[in-house]
Amino acid sequence: MRIALTGARGQLASDLLPLLGNDVVPLGHAELDITRPDDVAAKLREIQPDFVINCAAYNLVDKAEEEPEVAYAVNATGPKNLAQSCADLGIGLAHISSDYVFGQDAQRAVPYTEDDPPGPQGAYAQSKRAGEEFVSSICPRHFVIRTCGLYGIASTRGKGNFVETMLRLGSERDQLSVVNDQRCTPSWTVDVARAIAALIETDQYGLYHATNSGSMTWFEFAAEIFRQSGTQVELSPITTAEFGAPAARPPYSVLSCQKLTDATGLEMPPWQEALANFLSRR
Repeated sequence: MRIALTGARGQLASDLLPLLGNDVVPLGHAELDITRPDDVAAKLREIQPDFVINCAAYNLVDKAEEEPEVAYAVNATGPKNLAQSCADLGIGLAHISSDYVFGQDAQRAVPYTEDDPPGPQGAYAQSKRAGEEFVSSICPRHFVIRTCGLYGIASTRGKGNFVETMLRLGSERDQLSVVNDQRCTPSWTVDVARAIAALIETDQYGLYHATNSGSMTWFEFAAEIFRQSGTQVELSPITTAEFGAPAARPPYSVLSCQKLTDATGLEMPPWQEALANFLSRR
């Protein structure tokens, strides 16, 4: 199967590449700007892939509040362009989305399934939800795959990830304050990449969740990062309000991956195991 992989220089795509075989065309922004529909159509006609995996994304959650049009262009218009060209050419499309499409239900305490109605908050989340809707409504052979808080060896250039940030701060400071009222499941890119690679081998198209299993707050995640890495840091829990980020965050965005398991037979590893595997490889 010939695959075009957009966002090819990011964390997730870097771990997808080794899993996709020899006939993969990696496309960074320099090779393809997905916000330009004519360029998308021309590139896909040139490459003639059987499948496109879209890992290109705008992930600056807080900055999106200042430049919502930029977030929308990459996270919504870009997927729309890919979906239209894929539909026109009979190509399958796997699009990566986010747990942030949930978040309006402050009382939620049960993992979200693919059947639960989204409730995005803020410009980033709304742009991700719009991208989902474009892909699912335009491209018949589609996978929309929601994940959460990705961390991988090839941390996104200039953006890093939570694990790397904690390890850096832990080496610089004796005390840290971390948010303790947002519950989710940050996930290792290798495990998510395996899920995507397994899904595209099926014809079970539709919406899926793909995260590691279990859940934690960011405070709990930081504590486990420092425990596993042997870093001595005094951690203090704070609230989202005390942290004061410009963009709203979901208080609960844990995702059920049962549909993924049913479609592929793949059981997503626990988050503690995923973290240990990541730390052993970095």
